[in-house]
Amino acid sequence: MSPVPTEVANVAGGEAGRNPHQRWAQFAPGALLYEISATERNDWVYSPSYPAQRLWGFQANSNPDKTMPSATFHARYGRPLICRIHNKLPQNHVGFGTPEISTHLHNLHCGSESDGFPGDYYSPNKHGPTLSANGRFKDHLYSNVKAGFEARQDLVGDPTEALGTLFYHDHTLDFTAPNLYLGLAGFYYIFDELDSGNEADPNPNALRLPSHPYDYPLNFNDRRFDANGRLFYDQVNPEGVLGDKVAVNGRIEPVLRVAARKYRFRLLNTGPSRFYNLALVSPTNVLQKFTHIANDGNLFPAPLLNQTSVTLGVAERADIVVDFSKYVIGTQLYLVNRMRQVETRLPKDIKDPGDRVLKIIVDRYPPSQDLSRVPATLRPLPVITQAEINSAPVRRWIFERDKGMWAINGKFVDVNVARAQIPKGGYEIWELSNVNDGWSHPIHIHFEEGRILEKIVNGVSVPIPAHEQGRKDVYVIAPFTTLRIFLRFRDYKGKYPMHCHNLIHEDHAMMLRWDIV
Repeated sequence: MSPVPTEVANVAGGEAGRNPHQRWAQFAPGALLYEISATERNDWVYSPSYPAQRLWGFQANSNPDKTMPSATFHARYGRPLICRIHNKLPQNHVGFGTPEISTHLHNLHCGSESDGFPGDYYSPNKHGPTLSANGRFKDHLYSNVKAGFEARQDLVGDPTEALGTLFYHDHTLDFTAPNLYLGLAGFYYIFDELDSGNEADPNPNALRLPSHPYDYPLNFNDRRFDANGRLFYDQVNPEGVLGDKVAVNGRIEPVLRVAARKYRFRLLNTGPSRFYNLALVSPTNVLQKFTHIANDGNLFPAPLLNQTSVTLGVAERADIVVDFSKYVIGTQLYLVNRMRQVETRLPKDIKDPGDRVLKIIVDRYPPSQDLSRVPATLRPLPVITQAEINSAPVRRWIFERDKGMWAINGKFVDVNVARAQIPKGGYEIWELSNVNDGWSHPIHIHFEEGRILEKIVNGVSVPIPAHEQGRKDVYVIAPFTTLRIFLRFRDYKGKYPMHCHNLIHEDHAMMLRWDIV
């Protein structure tokens, strides 16, 4: 890279004025170097029914990706990387969106200066209130280390805290929704010795889940088009825009051709507001069974077998394994969305047969034997003791409508003010409460995965669904619901946000800053 990456921001060399990288001496030497650029293209075709049009995406500088709006990373624990993110968006931009960026890798355990804080946005002409200078690029140090490494006195961390399916996206203050709507989001896979990304791994401890090219990302988002087939968005309206078309990896009603063997599908909802209940069905709408292995906190302790659907709030993920070997060549299947939603505030209900969003054709036998499997045990959960639960400080956060906007504890976002200061190494219970019946909030807490201790609906404790009993980083609080979450705060200091990941609510002030000190 030129200029070479540095611990302190190289403002003279064109870097935005960030805070110094934490733990530079531990992770920067020998780090892999990546460069991506936020760019605009004007040839994207969502559907043959619509004209080619403008799209923003993160493209790999060395090999621009023409198949998805943004490039997919394949990373590995124990191999830190420095990612230089250039802002090459048109600064004379016209239309919705803003040509500043702040890239959040959701939900990597890393220093706050590399987290993509909403106030850390930059362009050659502008910078956010939590940066000190404009910049053409910004270097992110992705340490690719598991949480808890400081207490263990190693650079490995707690193996039960490993992630697998992450994604990165723009997080610019007040403009996250339109910038993602234009395409600024992509996948970030991260592997370790357990989830190794190699279904033929000779390591006896490896899970041997389906691996590339049978480990496949599917990014779902809703879009609306005007009478001329042009992408439409209203970034001023606090109710936002609910799309009536669902794009999968940037295409509307695409076709995926698969081999007759097991596949791992990584399902991601990048919003801006639509919830999904995704099911696999035959042409006659008969539900097909699959195995659910991970959520947004990633691998479960054990797979959920014989599932027929998964529900995703905005920013939630679900990894599923589908075995296509039981189908004859030529079989056609559909991934359908059964969640009905008529406004951005919340979903309405689940109803069959649903809307077809992806067609799958089993069109060939695999060229080699399928060595993948789904073991009965995946990744154990981190230990939380009853003594820790009893001694944890409790914070209560109320998410509510206020003055036509969206507030937390009656206040709108101010990225310069920390609403909580938490000692590094501490742990707390956060109560996330939705006091109104008019909307659902998928709440995202940056930096650490948490665990739902209790789910309270209309004042009554109710069972926690199986797919929510593992680690999570997005917590959907439905009307009149409170979730009690156990969180740790380890290894790094600095500023991090909590916000509603319904991007409309986030951009209209339902966000706050909290600091680790």
